[in-house]
Amino acid sequence: MAISVVALSGAALPEEKSVALVNNCKSAYLMDYNSGECLYKENETVRMPIASVCKVMTLTLVFDAVNEGRVKFDDLITVSERAASMGGSQVFLKAGCQYSVNNLIESIIVCSANDSCVALSETVAGNEDEFVAQMNKKASSLGCTDTLFSNCTGLPKETQYSCAKDVALMFANLIKNKEYFNYSKVWLKDFVHPDNRTTSMTNTNKLIRKYSFCDGGKTGFTNEAGFCLASTAVKNNLRLVSVVLGATSGDDRFNSTVNMFDFGFANYKNKIVLDSDVNLNDEFTVRGGKKESFLVKPQRNSYVFSAIEKNPEITHSITAFDIKAPVSCGQVVGKIEVYKDGVLVDTVDAVAAENVERASFGDYFKNNASQWAI
Repeated sequence: MAISVVALSGAALPEEKSVALVNNCKSAYLMDYNSGECLYKENETVRMPIASVCKVMTLTLVFDAVNEGRVKFDDLITVSERAASMGGSQVFLKAGCQYSVNNLIESIIVCSANDSCVALSETVAGNEDEFVAQMNKKASSLGCTDTLFSNCTGLPKETQYSCAKDVALMFANLIKNKEYFNYSKVWLKDFVHPDNRTTSMTNTNKLIRKYSFCDGGKTGFTNEAGFCLASTAVKNNLRLVSVVLGATSGDDRFNSTVNMFDFGFANYKNKIVLDSDVNLNDEFTVRGGKKESFLVKPQRNSYVFSAIEKNPEITHSITAFDIKAPVSCGQVVGKIEVYKDGVLVDTVDAVAAENVERASFGDYFKNNASQWAI
């Protein structure tokens, strides 16, 4: 199957043409992680089953629960009979035994454990049905208009579908959780049960070993869905997100993904325009401080995405808030807007790069006295 280069303002290749990168796959999507810009697409909104790739959203809700403090990684949860009875990919959880949230998450990411999915869904939402309702709500909030979940595992069930574009949006949102990468690069590991049994886990994403730039992904397979893969790779500050659905074989999904990644890395770049380790040239003024101004820096890095041969005009503007001492290092004190060819592409908080103490009465006296000196 040929896949077409998408025309992007400031990012299109010089000669737009069909490139045979994706073979024997029903749909595909490739995007830049930071900007969300699409590099390739093929049948990207066609609704189809995605098998275990559905667990991208299952993991998203679990990480959301952790981030919101409703669940902790070291919490122990008791596995229900229903969770322990799940078929398909599993780590053979034992009903009535307690497992840590951390270990269950790892088993889902590494070996796609269905039993762990159900156990965590019951912990987060009380039961799987309510959890699935939350999955659909979250998908909608991310702008996924061609997605409907019916369970948290991806096991075959009617009225369950997604599309390559939606999966890319969901997966890009999942990997905002930096903890995800603590698990995604594990290749082989034993899952230790409370009763001292062990289950060997092998990562279903072969690109972790076969493609040096790949550091995460989620596979899926059923007879209905075919071979599916959502994955990510990073090289020279450029992180890409790739999705292939409905491949005819495991090799087709992996080879097609590698071809897409290689093409993206060969033809596109992310230029760093704001470095969180480098102070800005501008200093911000402060009222009531021991000093009148202080150094600032971006809270995070900012990148501008473009085709390699393009050199877009990059500018930024800085807005300082009204700041009164004391000021703490890392405190948000303004915002920075980044523009590519006059179009706003990113907004980053400006933070204090140093502390500023509140001026004392003595400081005011010294300042006034210095003005009286002849």
